[in-house]
Amino acid sequence: MSQNTAPHRKPHSSTSSGAWAAGGTLFAGVLMLVTGFMDVLQGIAGIAEDDVYTRVGDYVFKFNLTAWGWIHLILGVILVIAGYGILKGAEWGRVAGIALASLNVLLHFLFLPYQPWWSLFSMAVSIFVIWALATDEGYGRDARL
Repeated sequence: MSQNTAPHRKPHSSTSSGAWAAGGTLFAGVLMLVTGFMDVLQGIAGIAEDDVYTRVGDYVFKFNLTAWGWIHLILGVILVIAGYGILKGAEWGRVAGIALASLNVLLHFLFLPYQPWWSLFSMAVSIFVIWALATDEGYGRDARL
């Protein structure tokens, strides 16, 4: 006699949108790390040499490039720490990631006169990070590496 037994499968508890959100959260953590490292490099360049960046236009909000360098350096270090927290699945990483990505959007908007294309790209990445971290309901339970 032959028995027709199918392999035991776990019932699908997550939807495909949940899988996309979980993958988006992992990608958001990686993007936070990359954005943080790029901000650190951008900050070092601004601190080391004031003539690295050129001003495109004249705006109401004006900062010295050394001040922008320190802002980007500090924000970059904090973004790297938050990105690590996101990849570890910590709830503080998610909350910090949303807050810091929002701050990154604001600061890169103010940095538009110096690096317009990079600022627009960084703002778009930060908006994706906010979306990915805000939509994943299962964050922290199954997101740990």
